[in-house]
Amino acid sequence: MYDILEEEEFEFEAVELPDITLEIPDIACCFCPQVEFNGKSDSLFFNDGVRRIDFVLVYEDEDMKEIDKNKTFQKRKVSASLMKMGMELEAVRSVVDEKLLFVKVHMPWDMLCTYAEVLHIKLPIQPNDLSTTSSPFNFLSCITKHFYPSEDLIAKETEYFTAPFEKDRLEYFYVKDRDLFFTPSMRSRMAYYILSRAPYEVRENIKKFGVTKLLDGGVYKAAYPLHDCRFNVKSKEDVCPNERYLLYYEWAHPKSFYKMQPLDLIRKYYGEKIGIYFAWLGFYTAMLALAAIVGLGCFIYGYTTQETSTWSKEVCDPLIGGHIVMCPQCDRECTYWRLNSTCESSKKLCIFDNYGTLVFAVFMAIWVTVFLEFWKRYQAELEYEWDTVEFLEQEEQPRPEYEAKCNHERINPVTRVKEKVPYTACGRCIRVSLGIGTVLFWIVLILVSVVAIIVYRLAVFFSFSTKLQSGIKELEPFKEYVTAQMATSVTASIISFVVIMVLNILYERVAIWITDFELPRTKTDYENSLTLKMFLFQFVNYYSSCFYIAFAKGKVVGYPGQPVYLLGKYRNEECDPGGCLIELTTQLTVIMGGKAIWNNIQEVLLPWMKNLIFRYCTRVGSEKVIPRWEQDYQLQPIGKLGLFYEYLEMVIQFGFVTLFVASFPLAPVLALVNNLFEIRVDAWKILTQFRRMVPEKAQDIGAWQPILQGVAILAVASNAMIIAFTSDMIPRLVYYWSFSVYPYGDHSSHTMQGYINNTLSVFDIQDFSNKISLSYFRYRDFRYPPGHHRHMLMTQHIVYLTKFVLSYVIPDVPYTVREQIKREKYLSQVILHETNLKLVTKLLPLSGPTIFTSIVEQLKMDSTHVLIALINNN
Repeated sequence: MYDILEEEEFEFEAVELPDITLEIPDIACCFCPQVEFNGKSDSLFFNDGVRRIDFVLVYEDEDMKEIDKNKTFQKRKVSASLMKMGMELEAVRSVVDEKLLFVKVHMPWDMLCTYAEVLHIKLPIQPNDLSTTSSPFNFLSCITKHFYPSEDLIAKETEYFTAPFEKDRLEYFYVKDRDLFFTPSMRSRMAYYILSRAPYEVRENIKKFGVTKLLDGGVYKAAYPLHDCRFNVKSKEDVCPNERYLLYYEWAHPKSFYKMQPLDLIRKYYGEKIGIYFAWLGFYTAMLALAAIVGLGCFIYGYTTQETSTWSKEVCDPLIGGHIVMCPQCDRECTYWRLNSTCESSKKLCIFDNYGTLVFAVFMAIWVTVFLEFWKRYQAELEYEWDTVEFLEQEEQPRPEYEAKCNHERINPVTRVKEKVPYTACGRCIRVSLGIGTVLFWIVLILVSVVAIIVYRLAVFFSFSTKLQSGIKELEPFKEYVTAQMATSVTASIISFVVIMVLNILYERVAIWITDFELPRTKTDYENSLTLKMFLFQFVNYYSSCFYIAFAKGKVVGYPGQPVYLLGKYRNEECDPGGCLIELTTQLTVIMGGKAIWNNIQEVLLPWMKNLIFRYCTRVGSEKVIPRWEQDYQLQPIGKLGLFYEYLEMVIQFGFVTLFVASFPLAPVLALVNNLFEIRVDAWKILTQFRRMVPEKAQDIGAWQPILQGVAILAVASNAMIIAFTSDMIPRLVYYWSFSVYPYGDHSSHTMQGYINNTLSVFDIQDFSNKISLSYFRYRDFRYPPGHHRHMLMTQHIVYLTKFVLSYVIPDVPYTVREQIKREKYLSQVILHETNLKLVTKLLPLSGPTIFTSIVEQLKMDSTHVLIALINNN
């Protein structure tokens, strides 16, 4: 996958690229031949049937349309530059639209070897000779095999020990067939590397390069690697592996929803970055199954006990709740009300606020730790299998945008060698400071929007209190459910969701602009910087309203006769008579549900409709054969941020599942159901609706890993505070074990009887008004008996201790993987030693200082590789 990022005009002298000639060639020296389409719709080769298509460029023919002459000049310069570098081009006119020309790009063997070394691509040196330990559960294979992709279609690949490719040591690599040695994904990655750095113009000492700039300027219409066949029809070409077809039927097709993902084939077809995302998503979904089972059990327990709960029965009892008169909840419009009017909301509260909630909150705190630790182990296995164990920052090539701005010199703190950088230390400080300031400004803007929604809640509550009940007299059965508090909560949640989505759209552009301005060195640095900014914003945007309801609402309301006002005008709102937990559940339901619906519309429906409209507008007669490259052109291009939004969607969901699970035990169930669809929908989307993405290498999930760990730590504290301050569970337990019996209570044994009366304080009416016939009324206060916060904090510390113990006990890298890594390093060192011996033998006949100089220079190069290996090993 690749991003189409904007490139700017910079001084040419700052550009230093390995093995790429930056001299602009004369157009006349190179010529891109144009051929006629040979009628082979499934062909992945040039017309000669020998040279494989590694990339495709699309542009409009200037002879068929009035176009800027400068764009024509730039296209020709790019073609000339590519051909001078050694790439082979072949142009063919579109079958559907005669204005379009498709330029097929091929990298010959020598170029592949050169750039495989430049990009440090790891390739096989010999088959893996370490025996795999047989599983004690092998007897279950006859059952579990039905949950894996068919081995007849997707055969298990041979495992190899690998090493970074070196052109001069080709004989040590496991080359059976040159045409298959470099996979199509590797070839596409190398081709895009060259295309992103191809020069095309020099103007006033400013050098322009990179096809991405030309894409943004409209010079080229598209640039992409080819899918190998149609997703639902096998290719007729014998040499086509039909990997897209296999992935569709064994991964993306609805009938395969119960099967495990073919991760090795996904990685082979799309690269490690896409593979690691689907591996993480699949692992997260599998772990959610256990949390969903426990959460569903907690919900069922609450649902079945809502009618028998002692405290809800006391609220509904006409002799108890019916005789308790509660104080008004607002100043003028609200009246006195009886506690049993909240009978239904009290029963609903028991579904989510019961003894199971406390157990489930502790369970989820342990679950999130186990999930993260076992993911690290699984990720370590994938790192070894996919050759990303030693994927160092030094091996990742700088972004073209970074290279283009390198006009300052500095001494590298590690090598002590002069190098070019795009900014001074002061300039970097200014860029980072501006970025931090902008992010903080937008976070403050979100908090202002949250305050505005709070003011809305306070203002409309008074209106609903007077008008709502009188307006639904004809709907008497719903009168007890549609309360002023519920109407306020639902409408505020919807408004909050709309504000969240609008701010997301605005901030996305700001975050990209800031990150571009900071100019990170590598693609990984760029994505990590953008990830941190976007998550901080999304965290505040999505969770601020939930934190308000959970920890602020109803906590500072004063008492009758002396209420607390916001902005000196609006009386602070109290919780729903059933408690704030119900409102928190409502908020979570609206945001999670609305977010899932919106994401599906944005990710699935829109691309499908765009492709449908495009095919309708460019429809041709059924007798015409459309080539592979043109079929792919009719698909949607991948977005600028690629997988970013997929990760962000899941991490935000992870926050809802863990941060507020004490108030909504069904969150893991909803997340599990959503993710089971998400995996297949994402697979269907990238296979059928989008062009093939340029494969990228990635070692792990990047900045999302520490973000998940931070959310996990915060989740323990969040759920502990929800139980302590929002839920009534701890006060109930304290009452049951302490205040229901002597010396505080009148009961002879532990019981929940009298709990409602214990939570309500008495206010003398005469202190408030002499015009009311009642002598007193009640209000919620003294709900937190002394000591219960201490009990909850002790539980929180125990959970934290358990988390850290589990993190220490569970190793991040499995033992078998460590052994395989050591074996691979040993083989690499053996090869290096043999090469040095052959070099010495070859140079012995040389005379005088020649042999000494040659050996020293070679050993200097080899010692660098040895040093890197030793550093990594340590």
